[in-house]
Amino acid sequence: MSNPTRAVVIASRGSALALAQSNMVLAQCRVAFPNRTFDLKIIKTTGDKLQAFAPTGVVPEGGKGLFTKELEVALLNGEADLAVHSLKDLPTELPPGLTLAAVTKRADVRDVLIFRDIASILRIGRGMAMGSTVKDLPQSAVVATSSTRRQAQLLAMRPDLNTVPIRGNVGTRLSKLASNAELDALVLAAAGFQRLGFRIGESGKISGEGVPDGLLGEPLSPEEMMPCVGQAALGIEARANDEVVAEVCKFLDDPATHNCVLAERAFLAAMGGGCLSPVGAYGEILEGRLRLRAVSFQRNQRRAGEVGGLATEAVELGRTLAEQLR
Repeated sequence: MSNPTRAVVIASRGSALALAQSNMVLAQCRVAFPNRTFDLKIIKTTGDKLQAFAPTGVVPEGGKGLFTKELEVALLNGEADLAVHSLKDLPTELPPGLTLAAVTKRADVRDVLIFRDIASILRIGRGMAMGSTVKDLPQSAVVATSSTRRQAQLLAMRPDLNTVPIRGNVGTRLSKLASNAELDALVLAAAGFQRLGFRIGESGKISGEGVPDGLLGEPLSPEEMMPCVGQAALGIEARANDEVVAEVCKFLDDPATHNCVLAERAFLAAMGGGCLSPVGAYGEILEGRLRLRAVSFQRNQRRAGEVGGLATEAVELGRTLAEQLR
């Protein structure tokens, strides 16, 4: 590897999920390049600060790059060499001099519906029979999510539902559902849920450190809940034309996932939206071809579509599907 004495600094947000993801990348790098030093640098972003002070914990609409800007500044200033992002948080337009150098293999792309078991419902005092899918939720159930994409899809399936914002990390959100009688369910990304060590057993029971008693979970298929762009993939952002970093990123990159998210991100960019837009998209490689599905609720109108083609045509496929749905 070129310049083997140079240490590689990996930048990360300081949240529990961001650190879990960055430490996973750090461990992979240390195994693959045992003769090189890799260090982790924790950086607090504007989005983290806003979440800490916002009454609802919801970042304002139009908050482009709130969870990435400070990490990008560190890259451009040479204070860090790689930045690990939840790809869904990374804007489709990157600053000059930076590139999406790698995309890790995608984890579970689904969302997860979390709800109480019968014993917990009786203890809380909310006498509702809970089901395991969105269609089984009780009439006028209150579902917590701060995602406009999830809100729109929940209400498209069940107009009677009430959606409310929720703040905090995954553990905090689980605790709020377990203890708050005004909430009936919440929706989380399966990948982040799993990366933090939480699991859903065959009976639906949730396990993991600090999980409150009485909670069950059920994955929602992409047909029920279209994922957000880049969901379950990690994006590795780096300076362009850095040979040392390029070698590391080549190891971290999963070409199939990279092509899929290129299509998704091209779709989002062509729709004129950011990570807070009420749109979802999911690309997957099937029999050697890229299949891209998407749904949009922009202008309060549901539109859905699908395109397919060669993986090398990822960007064109995303733009084509956006044209269909605009």
